[in-house]
Amino acid sequence: MQPLTAQQDHFNVPHAQTRLNLWYVWTISLVAALGGLLFGYDWVVIGGAKPFFERHFQLDTGALSGWANSCALIGCLIGSSITGALSDWLGRKRLLAVAALLFGGSSILTGWASTFNMFVLWRIVGGVAIGMASNLSPMYIAEVAPSRLRGRLVAVNQLTIVIGILAAQIVNWLIAVHMPHSAQPDKTLDEVRNAWNIEQGWRWMFTAVTVPSILFFVGALLIPESPRWLVKNGLVDRARATLARIGGALHAESEIAEIKGTLAASDVGHVSFRTLLEPRLLKILVVGVLLAVLQQWSGINSIFNYAEEIYKSAGYGISDIMFNIVITGTINLAFTLVAIGTVDRFGRRILMLIGCAGIGLSHLLIGIAYASGLKGFIVLLLTLAALGCYAMSLAPVTWVLIAEIFPNRIRGAAISVAVSALWIACFILTFMFPILRQKIGMAGTFWLYSAICFAGFVFVLRRVPETKGKSLETIEHELVR
Repeated sequence: MQPLTAQQDHFNVPHAQTRLNLWYVWTISLVAALGGLLFGYDWVVIGGAKPFFERHFQLDTGALSGWANSCALIGCLIGSSITGALSDWLGRKRLLAVAALLFGGSSILTGWASTFNMFVLWRIVGGVAIGMASNLSPMYIAEVAPSRLRGRLVAVNQLTIVIGILAAQIVNWLIAVHMPHSAQPDKTLDEVRNAWNIEQGWRWMFTAVTVPSILFFVGALLIPESPRWLVKNGLVDRARATLARIGGALHAESEIAEIKGTLAASDVGHVSFRTLLEPRLLKILVVGVLLAVLQQWSGINSIFNYAEEIYKSAGYGISDIMFNIVITGTINLAFTLVAIGTVDRFGRRILMLIGCAGIGLSHLLIGIAYASGLKGFIVLLLTLAALGCYAMSLAPVTWVLIAEIFPNRIRGAAISVAVSALWIACFILTFMFPILRQKIGMAGTFWLYSAICFAGFVFVLRRVPETKGKSLETIEHELVR
């Protein structure tokens, strides 16, 4: 049998004729998605630990508190910046294992830091792991997934991020409220728990991520390397073996022919960031960067990172705040499942448009609630509505699009730029929330987020392509002209 040429295209192998090894595809995708779980846990764990480590280290100024909460984002930026070049050089698989080691080591060292400076140092190292995982996991999944399952499988990475977020919220709640403590006759139970959490509890909140880190490391050693990376680096036989295991010999030959066709049409040598500035590539890069910024400046991470302040301003006490945070994680998980079930059915654009409109409207109403002096359940309900819209749209679909729209030869470098933009945007969002709240109030802050979401709706409508059901090579042919 003669190999298919690039011009014969993916459509010469009808989906019905390709018998996929679904168990294998899902297994290797879920292993890679463990990076997302660790990303989610490490990202959110600090929210529950915040009241306790701040008192432990006596962080008595807004600047110190803000630095403690945002310092990991410096590491995220570093991790995402270096991952593109390193993944093109060393491969996706090796760096997934390195990220797992960084997650495990930094979580232990952060939890048992003896000084605030050491705490910051290891939070930054943990941020490097988050930045690496945020690049590598969706990239790897996109490169091994058959086109008709790719949206769903890449969205699974977002699902594991959400599971990690919910796990961190539940673990924080269990440690803070339900861990056994020695009774002291001269103190109430709340006073005993509070003292223990300030001294020990917050440390275990960080340390708990070690167990999934070990599982991720072992799994990363067992999964195959990305077949697209293998073909790009001349290891075609290894790529053929992996693709054949995924979909059979015909699937393997078709995929390899397409990969070779897109690589042959361009310079496969070292990709410099200057290459990304070529006019036909720059327009795609701009779309990826703006999608990443939109995901963050939609304002949802302010609800995650500053939930205590948002719900406290809405009149909730500390026990209700901790419980509300668990509810936000549950809603986040439920609507992420909605995204997984619809992203390959309805497409990327429609979910993004629904998300931008829904989040924008929810933020608008949250601002009105604060401006009108409304508190309690109405604020909780509106924040949950915003989170639900985000979880079924911008949260997972942004990662799907970023993993799909860039050509094979520049995918590592381009995703690195887009994800770096995401972390810069996230740092600005996190750092600016207390300042915005002070300058324009809680209502004004949410109205600003609302305006950004409505602007994002227009951007998606005009500039973001639909990629549902298309191979990565077909997407490249359509976008790079």
